[in-house]
Amino acid sequence: MTGKDGGIPKAVAPGPEAVVPGPEPASASAPTLETVAAEAGVSRATVSRVVNGSPKVSDEVRAVVQAAVARLGYVPNRAARSLVTRRTGSVALVVSEAEMKVFTDPLLAAMVRSMGVALSARDVQLVLMMVRADNERQRLTGYLLGGHVDGVFLMSLHEGDPLPRILHDSGVPVVQMARPLGDVKLPYVDVDNVHGARLAVRHLVAIGRQRIATIAGPPDMVAGVDRLDGFREELLGARMADHRVAFGDFSQSSGEQAMLALLADHPDLDAVFCASDLMAAGALRALRRHERRVPEDVAVVGYDDLDVALLTEPPLSTVSQPVEAMAATMVDMLLAQVAGRPLPSPAILPTRLVLRASG
Repeated sequence: MTGKDGGIPKAVAPGPEAVVPGPEPASASAPTLETVAAEAGVSRATVSRVVNGSPKVSDEVRAVVQAAVARLGYVPNRAARSLVTRRTGSVALVVSEAEMKVFTDPLLAAMVRSMGVALSARDVQLVLMMVRADNERQRLTGYLLGGHVDGVFLMSLHEGDPLPRILHDSGVPVVQMARPLGDVKLPYVDVDNVHGARLAVRHLVAIGRQRIATIAGPPDMVAGVDRLDGFREELLGARMADHRVAFGDFSQSSGEQAMLALLADHPDLDAVFCASDLMAAGALRALRRHERRVPEDVAVVGYDDLDVALLTEPPLSTVSQPVEAMAATMVDMLLAQVAGRPLPSPAILPTRLVLRASG
């Protein structure tokens, strides 16, 4: 193959790589742009364009260069690449929760894992950041605005958090998990929480339950608000009372305490819809303490369909949300912004009801 890159001859002055002067130091154990170029039979400039993801290379030449990179085991110099692309090759995931909750909540853990996998396939590093206190938020904001990351994912946001506004006004690429509650309109990915809750309640009505309660999520989080709305809408359509409501924070302990409160106030209830699987697991513990059989006395339906739903006794009927698809969609939306493409439209993914032995 001669020194051409889809119509660009070798004699053409180098492109973006020219801002990194001089050849890379040679090393027997570290292939350079020059050795890759010689292996592929193209110019150093062409190799740099391929490595930096430039579209100004033909598919044929790109394949030849990538094959040479693989054969030689070439690893790009990230520091030099960042001078060329003005990118860091990393994005931040900001979770507005304490560390303990991040690592014990199966939904948060599954999202972090799925995002990491999706980003790794794109050669982008994920930086996990957790924040609760104001002093932590100030330090984190300085980091995010300081050019250390190319974009930001926001997850588990609570109403009134100033970070979405700050990032929006600063022009930082952002994608939020969940529909924004405030007036800042950011690109986001969510599931149809209202419909998911309606599916759960519709099933409980269909199996003959008459006194249905809910353990709702926090009223300052969109998942808590939307799932409670879905619960109430479906009961309204069935002409049933919707006042059997207790609140939790999506944790197992809060679900147990909320279930105890519901049993104290409504001892005749015969079904409960829980806004998370962890809260449903806590509700099952409370029902056992009160010697209520599930599902014979009280049917229970959760929300998430993560591993915990299979580990409860009995296994949990639940609303399934596509965690991996959510993570992949968020990654696509953020990296599109980083690449300078127009702001993406919000993505609302579907849910489905998974029936097991609890109701």
